[in-house]
Amino acid sequence: MSVLIAIPARYASHRYPGKPLVPLKGASGQSRTLIQRSWEAAIAVDGVDRVVVATDDTRIRAEAEAFGAEVVMTSPACANGTERCAEAHARIGGDYEIVVNLQGDAPLTPTWFISDLVAGLRADQEAEIATPVLRCDGRALANLKDDRAAGRVGGTTAVFDRFQRALYFSKEVVPYTATVYAPEAETPVFHHVGVYAYRAAALATYPSWPHGPLERLEGLEQLRFLENGRYVLCVEVEARGRLFWELNNPQDVPRLEEMMAEMGVD
Repeated sequence: MSVLIAIPARYASHRYPGKPLVPLKGASGQSRTLIQRSWEAAIAVDGVDRVVVATDDTRIRAEAEAFGAEVVMTSPACANGTERCAEAHARIGGDYEIVVNLQGDAPLTPTWFISDLVAGLRADQEAEIATPVLRCDGRALANLKDDRAAGRVGGTTAVFDRFQRALYFSKEVVPYTATVYAPEAETPVFHHVGVYAYRAAALATYPSWPHGPLERLEGLEQLRFLENGRYVLCVEVEARGRLFWELNNPQDVPRLEEMMAEMGVD
């Protein structure tokens, strides 16, 4: 099955305007923009046929083309990254069987997260979309709770049934737990990793589906699948000693740079 990775990137983010062009310092002190680091994460994945940056902004296009990325220009009317991926896929012919949405704010996404995600979707013929979930350790859960206590919209959490079918995604920390966990202890909370693998037919029809109240309230694009009765597969992935976080707010820049320094990621 042919696989396309699309990296949706917009300049006019409500929470962090210009986010794709924010520089991040690696372990050696070398800076590269968020969009370049996300593209480098994408091209390192085995078994992918093509990688494109999907944007509506000429500044992002110029930056992406400068480091060698293929860029597909999309409409500024796209409501979210899934709609942008759908338009980008259509613009390049719509011939890929699986389209992966690697959002342009997740430069620390390990390659095996995406490989495991694609494998999970291939293995479950009923699922129309698959997305990774990572069990939080005490450190990650504390970061999520710190964001909420400070009134920041940080990472997303996921709950799912015993068949790995998604029940809900939230920017709140769910399920609730009052327990204080040691930094490296396992917790019952799963961090939703902002990557999606779609079957082409589901992706093509997604923009025409009604926007439900949960999607509007949470601002989470994957809830449109759940609110329209679609099967979302949660694929549990392993950290293998890697730290993971997305860039959601300006406060995440030092957090990401600290993680890259700790892991020796340049």
